[in-house]
Amino acid sequence: MQIVTIDHIPGKEFQVLGMVQGAMVQTVHAGKDIFNSFKTLVGGELTSYTEMMNTSRATAISRMIENANAIGADAIVNVRFTTSSVMQGASEVLAYGTAVKFTN
Repeated sequence: MQIVTIDHIPGKEFQVLGMVQGAMVQTVHAGKDIFNSFKTLVGGELTSYTEMMNTSRATAISRMIENANAIGADAIVNVRFTTSSVMQGASEVLAYGTAVKFTN
């Protein structure tokens, strides 16, 4: 499955199948959340949040690919991501794009 953030794939012609998406809402362990609140006093990377977002992004992409495979897509073009805070320590990552089927 090819995934690109541009609206075309060089050298390929395709038929648009429709929008596909994948989402993930995840939170960190309450203990890590408390630790992160103290970390803001001294600065630095909040590694547990970084890990949470990396996991969420990977899962959202995987679910988007599953959605594209289910409709027979060869690729997903114009892929975008959006995030939102659901509650303290929990975020949603949404990956979405256009599923396409190659014609050549």
